[in-house]
Amino acid sequence: MEFTSDDARAHYDALRDVLDGVVVGLDFDGTLSPVVDDPEAARLHPGAPGALLELAEVVRAVAVITGRPARQAIAMGDLDALGNAMLDRGAELFVFGQYGNERWSATEQRIRSPRPPAGLASFERELPAVLRKADAADAFVEEKGLAVAVHTRRMADPTGAFERLTAPIASLAERHHLSVEPGRNVIEIRSGDMHKGHAVRAFVAEQEATGVVFCGDDLGDVEAFEAVRELRDEGLPGLVVCSASTEQPDLVELADVVVDGPAGVVELLGGLGLRR
Repeated sequence: MEFTSDDARAHYDALRDVLDGVVVGLDFDGTLSPVVDDPEAARLHPGAPGALLELAEVVRAVAVITGRPARQAIAMGDLDALGNAMLDRGAELFVFGQYGNERWSATEQRIRSPRPPAGLASFERELPAVLRKADAADAFVEEKGLAVAVHTRRMADPTGAFERLTAPIASLAERHHLSVEPGRNVIEIRSGDMHKGHAVRAFVAEQEATGVVFCGDDLGDVEAFEAVRELRDEGLPGLVVCSASTEQPDLVELADVVVDGPAGVVELLGGLGLRR
């Protein structure tokens, strides 16, 4: 765990002073789960469940805030069982799927979800032609219900395919009034009405939190990082944690703490979970 400044260490200490009212937001891929070539093969880091159970004894609530569909994240992380165990320890687990468009909680045990954004079906119909034209017909297209993600990680030249696809996919999305979220060899297309920053602010307000932590690793987490920093400027103790990656070094500049991937996130959560 590396603090990026003296102020960052002070932000960490301020959170430790109000832990019983703190909420913790966590991205899934690259933060709780190692990034893998097959997005359907992602699983929690082995140490994550234990660290979250310890954390549940000292914080108010925890939320997994992910671009994945909530149902998928719950299944991959066995989060329904983990959520029940965390309730027994004193803190509720939430899942905000698809950047906060979907919502699940351990208490409610059902997913609330809006309708797909207008234009998404038309975008999907036109996408194969765009992939072929960019010589990326083999890209893996993940349909998420409220979004579509185009993955190049499994291709022979993932970086080259990603670069060839970025502009034409953005142009197609713009024609259908959709937003584009580039990530680590993935381009996600969705409605622009919701992002992780909105989810973080809503989570803090609903829980009447006395402090907030957010851990993330990718460009889709930028709005959440910014939300924590803004809330801190408004007087709420906050900490921004970057699960570092050579693929997205820019996020380090926004962070208070930099850790070494999911293993580092688990170590940080375990440290927060230790009683003072």
